[in-house]
Amino acid sequence: MSGIPQGPVLGPVLLNIFVSDMDSRIECTLSKFADDTKLCGGVDTLEGRDAIQRDLDRLERWACVNLMKFSKAKCKVLHVGRGNPKHNYRLGGEWIDNSLEDKDLGVLVDKLNMTQQCVLATQKANHVLGHIKRSVTSKLREVILPLYSALMRPHLEYCVQLWGPQYKKDIDLLEQVQRRPRR
Repeated sequence: MSGIPQGPVLGPVLLNIFVSDMDSRIECTLSKFADDTKLCGGVDTLEGRDAIQRDLDRLERWACVNLMKFSKAKCKVLHVGRGNPKHNYRLGGEWIDNSLEDKDLGVLVDKLNMTQQCVLATQKANHVLGHIKRSVTSKLREVILPLYSALMRPHLEYCVQLWGPQYKKDIDLLEQVQRRPRR
């Protein structure tokens, strides 16, 4: 048998090669992950605002040269910080909508307030816990603890370093206590 890798192996590699020059001459911070691109910059001065707009113009030119398009309907401006002047920006000839929140890799960013993210993570974990409670008849610790660890904990720990750095320490401490032999 011979051939070339296809599907999930080749696609991301080729995309990374294709977009590797996207950030050349970009002044602000450009983050690329899979098919998401984020441009971030400080706007405490007019020069900061102009730098972001110049970078947006560069990105639009890059897309045209490479026969690609940005999904302008998905483009949003998230203004963060007190006293933010909330400038408007355009991509190509279209103005970009402002947004009060954005989901980034599954984490809800709401002006750096993580309360809503914590609520969503708790709801997901409680939903999974309800499934475990309804589906598993055994209440033995040897049965429930692995299910809890495999199915519920990932919802609570996803991006915990971002929105609740103390939580991971609490979980580790709880596990240490649970591992101690009972007297």
